[in-house]
Amino acid sequence: MKVEKIHKAQNGYVMLFVALALLVGGIALLRIYVGAFMIFAALFMCAGFVLVNPNSSRVLLLFGKYIGTIKENGLFWANPLYTKKRISLRASNFDSERLKVNDKLGNPVMISTILVWRVTNTYKAAFDVDDYQNFVRVQTDAAVRKLASMYPYDNFADEGLDEDITLRSSVNEVSEALEKELQERLSMAGIEVLEARIGYLAYAQEIANAMLRRQQATAIVAARHKIVEGAVSMVEMALEELSKKNLVDLDDERKSAMVSNLMVVLCSDKDVSPIVNTGTLNH
Repeated sequence: MKVEKIHKAQNGYVMLFVALALLVGGIALLRIYVGAFMIFAALFMCAGFVLVNPNSSRVLLLFGKYIGTIKENGLFWANPLYTKKRISLRASNFDSERLKVNDKLGNPVMISTILVWRVTNTYKAAFDVDDYQNFVRVQTDAAVRKLASMYPYDNFADEGLDEDITLRSSVNEVSEALEKELQERLSMAGIEVLEARIGYLAYAQEIANAMLRRQQATAIVAARHKIVEGAVSMVEMALEELSKKNLVDLDDERKSAMVSNLMVVLCSDKDVSPIVNTGTLNH
């Protein structure tokens, strides 16, 4: 397999001076055969000038044969018969379309990726693939589909599906896996992946409402668990302090009533209106 070859082209300013000299001399000697030949040579030389901008390159071909690549910036001159194909070496940003795919658990999700890439091997980009820019788009979509099927959208620990890496929470791990997958796919086109990350992630519309209600229910249960845990601790502390300081002597029945009332007050999601007993404990 051929590899990229750097081509050292001639200085364009020197050849420009030669072309102008031939043109001026040809015009001066236009009345004779030599003058016409000099003008034709000057015009023919003009087809060989190549302007290479920063972070750009020109791939040179001679009747289908690869000659080399000019990567140096400036004005150069090469064989006028060369075909000169421009390939940018600048970093390019690609934002893929939002794709509907199934995650590891089979839930449909909408996902897109942001990819930053650049060409490092002009020979592979020009000749190993048909259209390297379209190749990037197609392979990015394929990599995103594969990535989404490898991980679940979120953890479902309450159902026994506790995953270490998820699409929603494990941003760094998922980005690293995506970069690795894309680099393996795009290396054959001479493309380097600079950065790849998830740009958009959400449940598909048909299950989004159901999943939102599920998340809300999970949050409410977790909050209630904390409230009950704290309420039990406070009731235990209250009974312990009353017993330690001998403020009041409560039998088991009255302790049960007190615990019940405190739990209602502490665990209620609304303000409680207490009833003050101004009589004795028996009333």
